[in-house]
Amino acid sequence: MKYLSILIFTLFIAVSAYGQTKNQTKMDSTKTERFERGWKKLKEIDGEAGKKVIESLKGVSPDLAKYTIEYPFGDVYSRETTLNNRTKEIAVVAALAAMGNARPQLKVHINAALNVGVTEEELSEIMILMSVYAGFPSALNGTLALKEVIEERKIKK
Repeated sequence: MKYLSILIFTLFIAVSAYGQTKNQTKMDSTKTERFERGWKKLKEIDGEAGKKVIESLKGVSPDLAKYTIEYPFGDVYSRETTLNNRTKEIAVVAALAAMGNARPQLKVHINAALNVGVTEEELSEIMILMSVYAGFPSALNGTLALKEVIEERKIKK
């Protein structure tokens, strides 16, 4: 009887979740003020790299693309605080480098950091600092991602 109750409860959750998932994929696609604010901030900071990320998500998960524009850029990056975009990108690059498992996102944010005035030398110093707090593998991987971004940017010029 206990297992039957668990099974019924699990089926109830699954059926409830199915309805929610179905509604999520049919979300209203109108562009809200939050979306517009986020899109403007994404273009300002991430430029082409950010647009490519959003485009790559549209065919697979348009809702995730929308959330990526609205929350990080429409809400968080658009906050008027004492942190400017340059400082925010330094923090993001350090966090992604320390994680060690987010190379595509790290490259996008290295580009963003360069877009908002962080120098190549400063980014290199961030990676050296990561060797102390995140370990040499993370620092080496971050440095190689930085090298790739610098080379890609030189080709585009």
